[in-house]
Amino acid sequence: MGFLGSNLAHRLVDLGAEILLVDSLIPEHGGNRFNISGIEDRVQVCSLDVRDDNFFPQLVQGQDYLFNLAAQTSHLGSMRDPYTDLDINVRSQISILEACRHYNPHLKIVFASTRQVYGKPDYLPVDERHPLHPVDVNGINKASGEWYHLLYNSVYGIKTCILRMTNTYGPRMRVKDASQNFLGIWIRLLVEGKPLEVWGGKQKRDFTYVDDAVEAFLLAASNANANGKVFNLGGDRAVSLKELADLLIDINGRGHYVIREFPQDRERIDIGDYYADYTRAQTVLRWEPKIPLRKGLACTLAYYKQHRDEYWKNSE
Repeated sequence: MGFLGSNLAHRLVDLGAEILLVDSLIPEHGGNRFNISGIEDRVQVCSLDVRDDNFFPQLVQGQDYLFNLAAQTSHLGSMRDPYTDLDINVRSQISILEACRHYNPHLKIVFASTRQVYGKPDYLPVDERHPLHPVDVNGINKASGEWYHLLYNSVYGIKTCILRMTNTYGPRMRVKDASQNFLGIWIRLLVEGKPLEVWGGKQKRDFTYVDDAVEAFLLAASNANANGKVFNLGGDRAVSLKELADLLIDINGRGHYVIREFPQDRERIDIGDYYADYTRAQTVLRWEPKIPLRKGLACTLAYYKQHRDEYWKNSE
């Protein structure tokens, strides 16, 4: 019932799928029951922490696809509490794969990973051949999760593929803070009429609107040629963080920001410029981003202006 899972669930319901959602609803991880508003009677929900592996054998039986979005996503949080990040992003991933190996070896798994596995780019745009040298605990553990999925594909025949995501944004994302995506807190501050804080400002990034990300998951799940492969996702263009702040304020019609020096703890794990080469996804999956950045930001702002009470009330 977090950001990606709920958007994927809405799309799958529209397609007529039978869906089981698994979520711990840990407050820090972004799950929100409102995210499945309108489809709550058309999905099954299991309240379960991914670290409790006793129930996975029951959950995976009879399923055709597993969209594995279970993760601790905060980069700074992983540095402050590496053991929790390790437990969720590595040990629990092995538990999920083992349950699939023993109780449903025929299902297809699409694993959500992150551009953070690349670390500071050696070249731009970054393709899947780029070396992996993550700069934080989260990146190391997500890379490990990738390798376990690829290993189970090659050794045990569990059909898996990896999507490396970058700055996914849109309706239903966490806006309490920047632990999921800094755009979340920017959107909240803008709606509240408060100044945005832009750290540095020159770093270039690309952004994937959530509908485009959902389409990538569906294409990867349904394409046998994706098995055992890693795919970058990306956006329609790269912009600096300052340009992004200017664009948001222009769309909103008001607002302002201040440029700040990087906090020391975040500067140590910042990756600088990053934008993806998603040619492999274009070639194999026939995927490319379709929602322009301006349109996606406008839709996101409109969503939170309409539903702010559902995302603010539990995060004061």
